[in-house]
Amino acid sequence: MKRLSLALAGAASAVFLMGTSVAAPPEQPTAQEGATYVYRVPAPLGQKAQDLLARGFDVLEQRDGDDLFVLGSKTTHTDLANAGFAGRVESVMAPPSAEQKTRGSGVTETYYGGYRTVKAHHAHLDQVAFRYAGLAKVVDYGDSWRKTQGAGGYDLKAVCLTRRAPGDCKLTPNAPKPRMVVSGQIHAREITTGDMAWRWIDHLTQGYGKDPEVTALLDTTEVWVIPIANPDGVQIVQSGGDSPKLQRKNANHTNGPKDCPTTQDPNAQIGIDVNRNFDAQWGDNGTSSDPCHQVYRGPSPDSEVETKALEKLFRSLFKDTRGPAVTDPADPKTRGMVVTMHAALNVVLLPWGYTTTPSPNDGPLRAMAKDMAQLAGPEWQYGQPGELLYTAGGSIDDWVYGELGVPHYTWEIGNWEGECTGFLPAYSCQDGHWAEVRPMLTYAAKKAANPYGG
Repeated sequence: MKRLSLALAGAASAVFLMGTSVAAPPEQPTAQEGATYVYRVPAPLGQKAQDLLARGFDVLEQRDGDDLFVLGSKTTHTDLANAGFAGRVESVMAPPSAEQKTRGSGVTETYYGGYRTVKAHHAHLDQVAFRYAGLAKVVDYGDSWRKTQGAGGYDLKAVCLTRRAPGDCKLTPNAPKPRMVVSGQIHAREITTGDMAWRWIDHLTQGYGKDPEVTALLDTTEVWVIPIANPDGVQIVQSGGDSPKLQRKNANHTNGPKDCPTTQDPNAQIGIDVNRNFDAQWGDNGTSSDPCHQVYRGPSPDSEVETKALEKLFRSLFKDTRGPAVTDPADPKTRGMVVTMHAALNVVLLPWGYTTTPSPNDGPLRAMAKDMAQLAGPEWQYGQPGELLYTAGGSIDDWVYGELGVPHYTWEIGNWEGECTGFLPAYSCQDGHWAEVRPMLTYAAKKAANPYGG
């Protein structure tokens, strides 16, 4: 595998916002501020890589040959050594700046140079539905954890985009049109993905009737967009303003301490990794049982309201076309496509994610992944997670494909080399990301009608 060197750009916070009480506004325990370190850790594909994840380190979705990269504090070097890993400092991220601001209001509310807040994303959906009533319908598909606890929180929202006709945008798998679903920020700190979702919505609604490709697509296909799949987590990220907090997980602190950041591990955080909580090989490799670890899988599969809401939504949008056995292929006539956007590695990942064994539909899944990577550019790669990074259970990838037979892809957008790197690239970098992502989104939407049929 070619070298993808690591260079984190921009100042970022090493602090994580901490828990909430059930009946009162969120509490903010004392946070530990300071530099965040990135360690290069020898961990070849296979058991060594899985051992590193099992220890609960914040392993970045990044590999350079036999090396993985770990986000941590100054003391993480000792923790790695105690666990039997020879980590060395690759780079250091500066402590948070004193200036922390959110600018604007409503649909114009932004942080960190232009990234939209949860409030802005939801206002944007409502604005689009009003301006393009013949194309757009907003769907509330559940509540975030904090909202279920009466501690703030948000609705879970999606928008259905199509030239609307009777029977369109209904929560039934017997839809007249094929469906493509794309979601952003299931891992809250991966802020590029929310911006890509915003741009995709605008590209389709503003292009209809003007761009022949967009018009043909919305005439024949339902495109569903979930711009923020983990809004409680994103609220924690945006609360840092110009120094976004690196929150990965949701805000559910009830399975562990309410103030996971400690002197021993200031980079630990509350919450459950929604993308390790799905009932698909839950508890397998690449997860942790420690509530403060970044890949904490939760107390049980589907324990999280965000997870259950997504599963319910997908079941209402797609027919189940796979048998119960792991070796059962999806029906060749399956319709649909699901893409979950992450950051940052410039790869297209396909099922299975929990093992390196190919899925029963590996041929067409891999062919589509290759097409997507080639559309994005020469720096992009494709393959199963275990071929490029490591294996992990409980992911949305394996649930969507495993339960429903619908193709699911994870796109890791961006990389760790150059100026526009890491979880927190300058907002000006998003034009470049969009140039790569837009053709992939268009391709995926077109494939929804007959993904396995060539």
